[in-house]
Amino acid sequence: MGAFHAYDIRGVWNKDFNKETVYKVGYFIPCLLGAETVAVGRDCRTSSQEIHDALIQGITDAGADVDDLGLTSTPMVYFATANYGYKASVQITASHNPADYNGMKVSRENALPVGLENGLGQIQQWIDEGKPTPVAPRRGQVRTKNIFNDYLNFMGRFVSDLSGIKIAFDLCNGMACMFARKVFGDAPAYIFDTMDGRFPNHDPNPLVPKNVEPLKKLVKETGADIGVIYDGDADRVMFVDENAQFVAPDLIIALMSRYFIGERGAKNPRVLQEIRSSKSVAEHLAPMGCDVHTWRVGRAYAAPKLREIDGLWGGELAGHYYFKDFFYSDSGLLSSLIVLRIVAALKKEGSSLGEAISSISKYHSSGEINFRLEDKKGAMDRVRDYFKGQSAPTAEMDFDGYRIEFPDWWFNIRPSNTEPYLRFICEAASEELLAEKISAAQSIIEKEFGGIRA
Repeated sequence: MGAFHAYDIRGVWNKDFNKETVYKVGYFIPCLLGAETVAVGRDCRTSSQEIHDALIQGITDAGADVDDLGLTSTPMVYFATANYGYKASVQITASHNPADYNGMKVSRENALPVGLENGLGQIQQWIDEGKPTPVAPRRGQVRTKNIFNDYLNFMGRFVSDLSGIKIAFDLCNGMACMFARKVFGDAPAYIFDTMDGRFPNHDPNPLVPKNVEPLKKLVKETGADIGVIYDGDADRVMFVDENAQFVAPDLIIALMSRYFIGERGAKNPRVLQEIRSSKSVAEHLAPMGCDVHTWRVGRAYAAPKLREIDGLWGGELAGHYYFKDFFYSDSGLLSSLIVLRIVAALKKEGSSLGEAISSISKYHSSGEINFRLEDKKGAMDRVRDYFKGQSAPTAEMDFDGYRIEFPDWWFNIRPSNTEPYLRFICEAASEELLAEKISAAQSIIEKEFGGIRA
C-alpha cells in the first residue's frame, strides 16, 4: 500500500489510496489509540472534503465521536490535540506536495506523532489482512469545534512590535492564508494569499527553488527586510533575506538562539538538530552553553526526541522547527513570529538577517542531491567505505543513513522515507573541496549502481 510512509499516510488521491482506505484508517484509529473522541481537521485541497467524510464515517462506525475542527493548518491540530487533551487526532493534508496529492497526519495524546513504527504500520497490516469493520452498536456523534480563536490567543504571547521592519509574505494559497493577516496585519506585502487547494501559482513546497522566485522578486520590489514563505499546511516555514537570498533552514536553528538565549535568557538549553544539519549550527550554539543533540529526520522522530531530552527548541533542514513552548511540536507560525522579532531587533541594532546568517555560516554546502536507483543500501555502504578509505573520520553516525565527518568536510547519505530517492548532502571548508567530494560520490552512485540524478 504505497500511501503508508514513515511519518504519515500520503500519496496521489485515488491512485495510491482511496475512500475505502480512508474509511478503514478512520475505523481503526480509535482502537489503536484508545480514543473515545477523535479530533479531525483538514486543509483546503480539493479532495480534502471527500477524505474528511470517509474518515469520519469510519471513526463513527467504530463507535467513537468526532470533534470536527473544519479547515485547519496542521499545527492547529497539534495545538488542539495537546491543549484539549485528545487521545487521537487526524489532519487531512499532503503538506507540501502538489494538488493531486493528499494524506493524513495522525497524532496521539500530547500531540505525539503516529508513524509507521508506532501505529500506522499496524493499521496497514489490519487493512492488508482484511480485518473486519463491523458497525458498532452505538455509532459515534459528530460535533463542530472551532479552535481558531484559542489558537491565535495562544500564539499571541509570541507576537511583538514589527512596525520597524518591512515584511514580504508568500502564503502559497495554503493554510497560512487563514491567519497571516489576522496576526501580522495589512502592512506587509502579500502574494498568493487566498486559499486555493489547486495551488494555481506554484506548488506549496518552499524547498524547490523555483517556488521561492516570486517571493524573492517581491522582496526586491518592496525593499523588504525579510521574506517569509510557508508550505501548504503551514507546519513549515522558510525565509529570504534582505538581499533576496534564500536562507538555509538549518541555519535558522542557530539564529533562534538570539531569542531563546539573548532575549529570554535561557541557560544551557538543550537544542535538537537533525543528521543533515550544517556543522555551523553546533559550532555557533556550543559557545553559548547549548547542549546540541543530533537525531533522525522527520517529525515522527524529532518531536518525541525533543520531549525525551526536554529540549527548548530544534529544527530540520526541511524547515520544521519544534518548540517546548508548543507541546514539543512544530509550527510555521510560531517559527516565523520568533524569526521576525529577531529581524526587528537586528534592524534596531543596525544589522540585518543576511548579516546574522553570514556570521553563523562557515561552510560551503551541496544542498541535498537526490538519486534514483534500486540498490540504495549498497550505494550507501560503497560511498561510506570509499571516503573512509581516503582518510580517518573524526566522527560517525549511522542512525539515519550515515553521517561521516572529517576535519574539513562531512557528508550524509540516506534513503528517503517518503520518496524513491537516495539523498546525499555534504559540506566543506572550501568550494574546491566541496566540488571534489560531490564528484566522487556522484561517480560511485551513477557508474557503479546506475543511479540517475533527480
